Amino acid sequence: MTTDPAAAPARRAPAGAAVLRADVTEAIRDAVVEELAAVGFARMSIEGIARRAGVGKTAVYRRWKSKLHLVLDLVGAFAVDGLPVPATGSLYGDVRALLEVMSHVLRHPVASAVIPDLLVEAARNPEIAEAVRGALLDGQRRMAEGIVSGAVTRGELAEGTDPGRALDLAIGPLYWRQVVVRDEVTTGYLDELARSVVAGLRAV
Repeated sequence: MTTDPAAAPARRAPAGAAVLRADVTEAIRDAVVEELAAVGFARMSIEGIARRAGVGKTAVYRRWKSKLHLVLDLVGAFAVDGLPVPATGSLYGDVRALLEVMSHVLRHPVASAVIPDLLVEAARNPEIAEAVRGALLDGQRRMAEGIVSGAVTRGELAEGTDPGRALDLAIGPLYWRQVVVRDEVTTGYLDELARSVVAGLRAV
């Protein structure tokens, strides 16, 4: 006796193999930003995130095992890791390109609402501090190393110039102006800051 394939019942996916819906994932991420802005990291809970996203707690735990992992995933999505190192052919051009990228990143609500609060928690929690360093600094450090290495090869900077100093000179003022003071960041400001960074690196 043959069986009509069209009449056979559809095969169910095995238990635990459900596909995670992208719209639910995005709703949870949006809820995290809102929850952090409302109550801060210390008071934030998976329950509150799920309620704000309109999903059950299980939907959150299927994607992230803790609120720390959830927040770090969110922050990591806006880090510069994975972006190509600027290669404009000059130190000024490379620094200016880095500042343009970072200014764009810092305009996102994750930077303005999440990162400052997370940095406060990092000062009290070594686990958070280590995770934040990995999520935020690794990509920036890689870009700074590439910029300084290229400038040394071209003879624009002295051998042994510290890439960390480049980050301090470039990202510190930009973060202060854009996230802390929340002042306008214009093209002219970025141009002037890039010139100041180049002058500071050459003065060492």
